[in-house]
Formats: sequence, C-alpha cells, structure tokens
Amino acid sequence: MTTATVTDAYREQIWKIVHSIPQGKVSSYGAVAQYAGLPRGARLVGRILSQLPSGSALPWHRVVNASGRITFPLGSDKYREQRERLMSDGVILRNDKIDWKLFGWDGSHGS
Repeated sequence: MTTATVTDAYREQIWKIVHSIPQGKVSSYGAVAQYAGLPRGARLVGRILSQLPSGSALPWHRVVNASGRITFPLGSDKYREQRERLMSDGVILRNDKIDWKLFGWDGSHGS
C-alpha cells in the first residue's frame, strides 16, 4: 500500500474525529492519530489538516501539539487565528499553553 493510499484511507477518519471534538475542548495531533488507528501518525494528522480547503467548517483549531501549545510560530497570522478561534470556543491559554485537565478531550463522543 502506498503512502498516498494510506493518506486517502485515513483522511475521512481523521476529519470525522476532528469534527467530533466539542466546542471548548482540544485534542492533540497524536491523540487524533491514535483514535484514527494511526499510532505515531501525528505528523500525518497535521499534514491532512494543513491541506483543508479554504473556508472549511472543520474545527481544525481544536487540535494542538502534545504539550498543549499551538504549533504555528508564535505571532504568525495562523497562530493568531487559531488562538482567537480557541478563545471564542471558551478555551483559555495561559502562557500560550492549554490546560489539558480543563480543556482536553478524551476522544469519547459527547464528552
């Protein structure tokens, strides 16, 4: 199976998982990969989310790195966009970091 085939096979699963992250919660790239059956697939999740069409309604902003930080460079337009979207979801960042205990999503639907 080629990498392109793997990507195509998991893209919709990743989208489905990201779509199910509720407002006010976040998950990590690695956790999304794990839920999609792709252990060690965090980079693939990041790449798939970076390729979303402009204007996509998928809540990509609810996925952050494992340390609870936005992956985009601090101060960049994308960083500011993700931070603003998270804040409008009710997610609080302290020292540019998210508190997993308060805002982490465990992957169960409806949690």
